[in-house]
Amino acid sequence: MNEMQTLRQWAIGAALGLAMSQIPFGAVLAYAANEPLQQALTLQGQADSQGQLPVEEFYQLRNEKLAWQSESAVQALVAALNALEDDGLNPADYRADMLMGAFKSSQNAGESVQAAFDIQATRALLLALDHLERGKVNPRDVEPSWDVTRPERRYSLLRVTHAVDDQDLERAFNLARPASSEYQQLREALSQYRQIAMLGSAPYLGSREESLRLGDVDDDVTTLRQRLTLWGETGLLSADSSAYPMIGVQVAGGDKRAFDAELEAAVKRFQRRHQLKEDGVVGEQTRLALNAPVTSRVDQLRVNLERARWIGPMQASEPRVWVDIAGFQLHYIRPSGQQWNARVVVGSPRRETPIIHSSISHLTINPSWTIPPTIMREDVLPRVRQNADYLAQHNMQVINMAGAQLDPAEVDWQRPGGVMLRQEAGSGNPLGRIVVRFPNDDMIYLHDTPAQGLFQRNQRALSSGCIRVEGVREFAEMLLQDSGSRYQLSTLLNSGGSDRNVNLPQRIPVALHYLTAWPNAEGEVEFRSDIYRRDATLLAALQRSV
Repeated sequence: MNEMQTLRQWAIGAALGLAMSQIPFGAVLAYAANEPLQQALTLQGQADSQGQLPVEEFYQLRNEKLAWQSESAVQALVAALNALEDDGLNPADYRADMLMGAFKSSQNAGESVQAAFDIQATRALLLALDHLERGKVNPRDVEPSWDVTRPERRYSLLRVTHAVDDQDLERAFNLARPASSEYQQLREALSQYRQIAMLGSAPYLGSREESLRLGDVDDDVTTLRQRLTLWGETGLLSADSSAYPMIGVQVAGGDKRAFDAELEAAVKRFQRRHQLKEDGVVGEQTRLALNAPVTSRVDQLRVNLERARWIGPMQASEPRVWVDIAGFQLHYIRPSGQQWNARVVVGSPRRETPIIHSSISHLTINPSWTIPPTIMREDVLPRVRQNADYLAQHNMQVINMAGAQLDPAEVDWQRPGGVMLRQEAGSGNPLGRIVVRFPNDDMIYLHDTPAQGLFQRNQRALSSGCIRVEGVREFAEMLLQDSGSRYQLSTLLNSGGSDRNVNLPQRIPVALHYLTAWPNAEGEVEFRSDIYRRDATLLAALQRSV
């Protein structure tokens, strides 16, 4: 079989979603001989087990007119599909490399083959639109705790057909692509890092006993300049291919071995973009980030563009609270559009904070703390067994499953059975004085903490799953005000008693999301540690063919 025959068969088989071994080539031609488009659509519908793409509706809006019967139209589609690399999607999933050859083969093969090819090209377009709007990967396939149904199609298919008529496929894709500024910043960063990856490489910065800092004069400073230039810093080097053959630059003036103020500022910018202590000193953590392969950042951006597609619909609502788990930040977008931000402490890798979508229902003032079973079993019981006074020292009560208080001395702490521990409200309570609650199956909430020093750390994956919020009193005041509550927080805090629940008159949506690359407050895309090791699973799913 020659190449032209292969392309001719592929045009029909791929369009109908059928393996050529299942329906003989001649049989398809015979079946599609009359009313080619309708016959091909019928076969396509029989073969499409998912039935999710609105192929028939597309042609109904076009009065059953074929869409891809000129070379310029197919070229525009291929170019747009190839450009999806900047969205972190793979053009091969839409057979972008085969469309032009299949089109040329179909033009001399009769109306049935032309209709079959047209459907195949339309399916490529609609599949790409579906991936842009909802994500290629179903989040439930990689995030077991994902609790939101995938949204239905929201873009206007009629406007898509108009864009196809104008051969403006980028306009069609923009109808489905998330419109948020964060998504656009991630796209721009991916384009930039893909270009960096194509430039080549730079020398790696070797390990050192002493950190590099302002005032140092060393050969490693030259390497530092080269690594920072590779990552997009400008002004540290200028054109001279003898000094930096891969990128072709060297220091504009002065001693390239000197760690000066300009270089320190560049190091701080790099640290800010990589969730590192912004001190301008190149220690071990900064060195490892500098030496990371560019391809690892490309993969990280691809993964988080996919997550951005998942959460796109939720990002549009106001008011809303969302916790950026890997970024250790809480963001509250108030009804006025004003944004309030706070640092948070999230679950450790041993006790991950789950992804949750819910709504804030009430506050608990001066809370006691009923210790969760895992913490009781793994953390508290070993201490109780070692120290008989541990419970008294930490203001903890022993209660049975009905809530009745028990005498600790009468409990067999080797086999405590059906007992619970409750820490009374007070200054030493891990929940502080305020808990912000929302329904979920994981017993997760936002809360105050007496351990305020933890908010000063750069890496704040330190809790047992719940989220400690810096400035939680201000946050609670805004929630009461924005929901129309008649209560004043100061009055509630001074009223005495414990475990007072205050319902919000209007619930406020809250979401907990896991993002390892996201724009920071300065508008730069920040790369975070994959603290829960979730990126690899999603990347593998993205790389699977569809």
